[in-house]
Amino acid sequence: MLFRRVFTSGLNAVRSFSVSRQLLGNLSPELKTKIQGLVEQGDVVLFMKGSPDQPMCGFSKTAKMILEFHQIPFKSVNVLADEDVREGIKEFSDWPTIPQLYVKGQFVGGSDILLQMHKDGEITQVFEDNGIKSKFSDQDKI
Repeated sequence: MLFRRVFTSGLNAVRSFSVSRQLLGNLSPELKTKIQGLVEQGDVVLFMKGSPDQPMCGFSKTAKMILEFHQIPFKSVNVLADEDVREGIKEFSDWPTIPQLYVKGQFVGGSDILLQMHKDGEITQVFEDNGIKSKFSDQDKI
């Protein structure tokens, strides 16, 4: 498996990740369809370990807290409840870790990326660009 990550500022270059294409063939059509349905179950979907009420890892808790801080309603998927989804979502997104955030069906990133986007104010722009109001949507930009 070949990994390459690039973390830079700016919405267009937040993340880059590539995986050997051999791995992507392991995702069955049934599992791909199931995951696609989960990704599309809401405007904002967080694949996490545990639930919003009881996150089972610090990274999932951080992602949940960022969404709650921005007052973004979200659906969650507890990947610990389904091993196929837990492993499949990594192939589906070409991203090796959980949590994973999707906005309007598009992968945004994991905990570290969300935290950086939150600090930079970029996450509000992602929500606005997708027609999702955040706590900070109506604030003037500096």
